[in-house]
Amino acid sequence: MSEAVYIETSILGYLTARPSRDLVVAANIEITREWWDTRRSKFQLYTSQAVVKETSQGDTKIVT
Repeated sequence: MSEAVYIETSILGYLTARPSRDLVVAANIEITREWWDTRRSKFQLYTSQAVVKETSQGDTKIVT
């Protein structure tokens, strides 16, 4: 059985984030996306209903 990993809101935020000029944010985005693409299949992923609710509300500060 594979190990379990809890996915919290910031992980989903980095996965869906727009490119950033802030080097720390850009690095977090890149590392998160790389892990998601190459390592997530090795784990059982879990999240909470609170994370689902929070992420489903979106970010009203983002202009589309």
